[in-house]
Amino acid sequence: MESRLSIGTAQFGSAYGVANKTGKVSHHSVGEILTRGWTAGIRTIDTAIAYGDSESRLGDIGIKNWRVISKIPSIPRNCGDVESWVLQSVVGSLGRLRIARLYGVLLHDPRQLLDANGSAIFAALLAAKRNGLVEKIGVSIYDPEELSDITARFSPDLVQAPFSLVDRRLISSGWLNRLNKAGIEVHARSIFLQGLLLMKTTDRPAKFRRWNQLWIDWQEWLEFHQCSALDACISFGLSHPEIARIVIGIDSPEQLDEVIAVALNPSALAPPDLASEDIDLVNPSRWTGL
Repeated sequence: MESRLSIGTAQFGSAYGVANKTGKVSHHSVGEILTRGWTAGIRTIDTAIAYGDSESRLGDIGIKNWRVISKIPSIPRNCGDVESWVLQSVVGSLGRLRIARLYGVLLHDPRQLLDANGSAIFAALLAAKRNGLVEKIGVSIYDPEELSDITARFSPDLVQAPFSLVDRRLISSGWLNRLNKAGIEVHARSIFLQGLLLMKTTDRPAKFRRWNQLWIDWQEWLEFHQCSALDACISFGLSHPEIARIVIGIDSPEQLDEVIAVALNPSALAPPDLASEDIDLVNPSRWTGL
């Protein structure tokens, strides 16, 4: 049976994440992660041009049987030929990954669709799809409210959005239900809030102390239910069938084994009430200013 998990690869190309203590994943470990993931029924890989040399490392290892989703970075403001730039970016990803077709191509900066070049950008994505370079096109968003203007002008096949026990905006905004009804595939990322939900209180950076009550409530809930943070986070994501894939960033083969074990037998516990719409907490791009 195919797993609803997707292997996130930001750590394959750089020392990514606020909880990352081991740095960039070694070449050997990347290969072992992919081998163990495939054996467990995982078939989807999530990467991006912006993830360092992640695409090239995946291509070196060999991923031709996987469904691969990559992301195009922000298009330069002085770009003279937007459509060519987008198509060349897609072709470049295919070359580095050493595959003939991507399952999905997403815009890392979807707000550019609302700029003057928005129509040209989307036309280029449609051309890539029409030419068989990609199966699905879409956007990677930071806030579900971005979808209001985007979907009013364009029709994405796939949306990737942040989603976790703390960040439930995809539900509270009504967009998870709307996307599902529209037949748009949804992939959830940041299920661990970049690792904050998995960290011990003593390890969490001092700048997150302003949300101490939330962390206290979280720890008390875990202790009361004798439940691991990993189990609670993954089980919460999997409890929403409207989400097709949950992107999990993996640091080691052993971590993947733990994730797979939880996914095979998710907890049925009612999740704790940790939801927050404080943009400084739920949007990691704001953390550098804390």
